[in-house]
Amino acid sequence: MQLSDVLSQNEIDALLQALSEGEVDVAEIEYGRKEKKIKKYDFRRPDKFAKDQLRTLQIIHENYSRLLNTFLSGYLRSLIQIDVLSVEQLTYYEFSNSISNPAVLGIVEFIPLNGQVIIEITPDIAFVMIDRILGGNGKIVEETRNFTEIETTLLKKLLKQMAKLFKEPWENVLKLEPTLEKIENNSQFAQIISPNETIALVTLNIKIGDVEGMINICIPHIVIEPILSQLSTKFWFTTMSKARTLEDEKILSSRVEKTKVVLRAILGNTHITVSDFVDLQVGDVVQLDASTSDHVKIYVEDKLKYLGKPGSKKNKIAVQITDVFKKGDE
Repeated sequence: MQLSDVLSQNEIDALLQALSEGEVDVAEIEYGRKEKKIKKYDFRRPDKFAKDQLRTLQIIHENYSRLLNTFLSGYLRSLIQIDVLSVEQLTYYEFSNSISNPAVLGIVEFIPLNGQVIIEITPDIAFVMIDRILGGNGKIVEETRNFTEIETTLLKKLLKQMAKLFKEPWENVLKLEPTLEKIENNSQFAQIISPNETIALVTLNIKIGDVEGMINICIPHIVIEPILSQLSTKFWFTTMSKARTLEDEKILSSRVEKTKVVLRAILGNTHITVSDFVDLQVGDVVQLDASTSDHVKIYVEDKLKYLGKPGSKKNKIAVQITDVFKKGDE
């Protein structure tokens, strides 16, 4: 019966009579109105991570992927592209069972949390990284073989730096001091938790030149359980913004002061022929377009910053700054 239908008086009387005689059960009418929503639940694989918490892990590792992108681009001297492919909930058995052999598994201590996480680099990407570190073109290795001791040492050094990069993306949740404990090439020796334990698996897609592969980050639920309440997007965004302290300004100022720049003093310019240049001898005089009374232009990198006069100090050629060129200053 639609809502637009209106019962007549005869229909109402017939319905009341049927109810009084027991031909129609009120419970059946109520049952028909209420549809039970049934949700399947697998007790063998309980959901321990809420969707909001998985979303926060994705945000954290999007920041991590950007830092890793910058680091690897400089470390491998190659064009790198890293993106978060997925963040999903699995059992540790499913993760370990999918690891290829040989493998690159970095066991990372998540201090101050009790437990470890795993950084897995797929073999094809690992071989490309090694090739780039050793000065190669970064071509993929066709043959399947184990890693040598030298290659394992190079990967261990690389994974140490990758582990340290976790510190900044996690700082809104806790002050993390991640350290690489060891590196394994066989998943059987990397049983950090029982097979049935729940993990969050963060998969990063990495592209080095023309070679594409993956980096997997295995985060056991038991490790980050003490901070799960802080892994909500609401909490994460409210703690994102922090005021700049005096200590931060001092650190920034110190880093800027230690930055090296190129300083050039231009005494003058001239034009000579190639034959004159080839015939130059010690003692020859080259006439410049500036006189001795003119100021020497002093450049910081490619910007004119100072004016000065040439001279000497302690038997060494020097330039004395006489004026600051302020044009273009902010």
